[in-house]
Amino acid sequence: MFSVSSASTSSSTAATEGSIGSRGGSGRYGQEPAGTGRGRGLFRTAAAVLAAGLVAAGTLVGATAATAAPGDETGQHQGGATAVLDGLKTYDSALLRTSGENGEEARTQELPAGLFELDVDGGGQLKTYCIDIHNPTQDRAKYLETPWAQTSLGANGDAGKIRWILQNSYPQVDDLAALAGEAGTGQLTAKTAAAGTQVAIWRFSDQADVEAKDPHAEKLADWLEKNAKSLAEPKASVALEPAAVSGKAGERVGPVTVRTDAGQVSVTPPADAAAGGVKVTDKDGKPVTEAGDGTGLYFDIPADAADGSAALTVQATTSVPVGRVFAGLTKSQTMILAGSSESTVTATATATWAEKGAVPALTAQKNCAKGGVDITASNKGDEAFTFELAGTEHTIAAGETRTVTIPVAEDQAYDFTITGPGGFSKNFKGVLDCETAGTTNPGDGVGTQSGSEPVPAQTGTSSTGAEGDLAATGGSSATPVIAGVAIALVVLGGGAVFLLRRKKPQNSGE
Repeated sequence: MFSVSSASTSSSTAATEGSIGSRGGSGRYGQEPAGTGRGRGLFRTAAAVLAAGLVAAGTLVGATAATAAPGDETGQHQGGATAVLDGLKTYDSALLRTSGENGEEARTQELPAGLFELDVDGGGQLKTYCIDIHNPTQDRAKYLETPWAQTSLGANGDAGKIRWILQNSYPQVDDLAALAGEAGTGQLTAKTAAAGTQVAIWRFSDQADVEAKDPHAEKLADWLEKNAKSLAEPKASVALEPAAVSGKAGERVGPVTVRTDAGQVSVTPPADAAAGGVKVTDKDGKPVTEAGDGTGLYFDIPADAADGSAALTVQATTSVPVGRVFAGLTKSQTMILAGSSESTVTATATATWAEKGAVPALTAQKNCAKGGVDITASNKGDEAFTFELAGTEHTIAAGETRTVTIPVAEDQAYDFTITGPGGFSKNFKGVLDCETAGTTNPGDGVGTQSGSEPVPAQTGTSSTGAEGDLAATGGSSATPVIAGVAIALVVLGGGAVFLLRRKKPQNSGE
């Protein structure tokens, strides 16, 4: 018997007050008002049910002889850099405007604009700009390198222009005199160059009505906006596709294809797999210890191997490509990479094998187009693999692969585990954050942070920040808990029921 358990989320993170204007729409700065596409009131009933102590659980029925799969702390992360937010470091001021609604006057809010820094797990540092002005940051939030399609950039026709800005401005162009001469801005400093670059990015990422407070920074923003051209999404620093495969003992299970911007990656099988005779090879069975972009890797399983699973890891020390997106594992402002030191990046893929029965492999990724999480199940066994989710039964025939989309509301966290006999376990967790702008309600005002509001993310002690005590953009060090329910499978008379409300259409002008 397979089972699915779901660890739900709890109440909404408190948000920074204040209205935000946008080009073609307006929204809340750090807070989405009720009744909008990001409205969280839709989920109060489900949240209350969980708060009352109902068990979030369900069943997934099937048969397999698989043993425990290696752990996957970041769920469906497809590989690449993982990092922790270290704060807003190089910044100046920007002015964000709202267009008045229902007879109200237009309003302006001052906020910091510039470069964040993130510390890469395993070594290295990233510099990023924000592409998600309406959401708060979470102090020390965990970030994962993420494809554009799994973020707000996937549906943004201007995403390629943002990459052009990153490649043609600070810090990629660190000769500020040359940048100022090219753009005709007058003298630029690191902080005004960062502010101007961030402002130009916000105009494309959030359609925000925003300008830099410093006149030289504003000229830079205008020049970047005017001259931006669309560029393609950069390759992943490193990734493996698919992240899970399955088969039978005596076979080469795969392929798992390497995707990387690095010239070469090292390939490491787990020690316990090597001891059991499992090897990582190419399609002809030749052992592989190094690989490049497009290389197909296989798990060579001995014919006498007991039913089980193993993992291989690829690793490189490289600069993460400019323009890669970093999304929070918990709800936190989405970032885009502006610069990287040499950083350690990794990706892991697992293989499961058995002598007979169903032999499933499970992977997941966010599907922003459908508003959910795609669970892809393949079955390389000799019996059908049947499971039930949300009251619907799905059967994966022997040799078949199928994808099931689990609906998840915008801004909602999800955390669920699929388990089976022999210790088989696969966990998927994250936050679906596919949109940026919200809509301002009549009567919403521009406010400043007060003692009762969230504390901003730490800006550190860098001398390159703006003068004064400016909070980090949308900053919040509150515990990253998200309102409502992403996935709640409640056992009722043996059936599985989703306590889930879908989001309303967004009215952001995007």
